[in-house]
Amino acid sequence: MSSENPPAGPTPATMKLPSRLGAPEAHSMAAKQTLLLVDIRTPGEWQKTGMPEGVVGLTVKGPEFVDQLLELMGGDKGHPVALICATGNRSAQVQNYLLANGFSQISDVNEGMMGNSMSGPGWILRGLPTETFAG
Repeated sequence: MSSENPPAGPTPATMKLPSRLGAPEAHSMAAKQTLLLVDIRTPGEWQKTGMPEGVVGLTVKGPEFVDQLLELMGGDKGHPVALICATGNRSAQVQNYLLANGFSQISDVNEGMMGNSMSGPGWILRGLPTETFAG
């Protein structure tokens, strides 16, 4: 009998991230550190609503966005990342851009922070934890 425990689940290196995630799934996966959750809204938006717990805030403005994201990913374009914005529109656009530029594990939290009629009520109305943006 082996005394080794089997792996608890997929690791970032072995999992296949779905193209869309609901806010609860993104929260759970970020808490387990199986993906990097990135809030791509603006600092003004972060100030108004707070930021999802455990998120990295990285605004899309400027050409340095991709380089900063890649640095957070440890240089691995295959590292699982979920993008969240206010309602899922910007995150979907950025997801498409990144996938077209060689990133392979990018998911869109398509209900966003505020929710939308097609995808769900959003991070805030679901009562998921947020952190105050310290600016």
